[in-house]
Amino acid sequence: MTITPELLLAHGDDGSLWPAGERDASIWPDLEVAYRDALAVRALREKRGEKPVGFKIGFTNRTIWDRYGVFAPIWGTVWNTTLARTDGAEGELSLARLSQPRLEPEVVFGIRATPPRSPTLEALFDCIEWLAPGCEVVQSHSEHWKFRAPETVADSGLHARLLVGRATPVRELADSGEALDKRLAECRVRLSHGEQRKDEGQGANVLDGPLHALLYFVEELQQLPGAPELKAGDVVTTGPWTDAWPVEAGQQWRADFDAPIPSLGVRFV
Repeated sequence: MTITPELLLAHGDDGSLWPAGERDASIWPDLEVAYRDALAVRALREKRGEKPVGFKIGFTNRTIWDRYGVFAPIWGTVWNTTLARTDGAEGELSLARLSQPRLEPEVVFGIRATPPRSPTLEALFDCIEWLAPGCEVVQSHSEHWKFRAPETVADSGLHARLLVGRATPVRELADSGEALDKRLAECRVRLSHGEQRKDEGQGANVLDGPLHALLYFVEELQQLPGAPELKAGDVVTTGPWTDAWPVEAGQQWRADFDAPIPSLGVRFV
């Protein structure tokens, strides 16, 4: 069976699972083919009026690679229709029409300039305006979250929703890429559902730190034919510090980060 970009978009719109046996390895034999379809879906979403506002980087946390059978990071698009912002301690996200949603606590960067080709950490630091706590909701249209890496790419990088908390200018936190990288790598997060602690993680889990995750993503983006540029005003969420946890409407979760990253709560509706 041929899975077209139109069919991928339809699954994304209505939250339906791909029927068993509908997919096989020949549909997306590698990541190059999968990104081609993902970019085609991006074009369809733009055509109907949605605006890309940045990117998500997925599977940067090496501690969960074995669990999902995916052994390298991927990326997808964040949209004006999937992004929510709050300057307070908590915000709200809708789970309507999502497929098997799960929550990930992350650090989000705000971009102030397009990075140069093959950037260093210091060059990348110069391109970042702010950082903030993030709660990303990921989803999968593959039953029981069983998939191959190219399927996750074609499935919009698993991105569903993103709540971004209070932003802090990065130059208030560090005066260099090396200093910011070290500070973020050492930070920890505690993820709770209500009063119950569910998981803990550390910034170093995501490719040795969120700044390294961003560096990896920028290099991958620059090498992919037809991929859009990272530009001023974009947000980039850099990957989960813990595992991804199933969530339901009516629940309240909280990601408590070490200072200087603010904590962030999220209510699901």
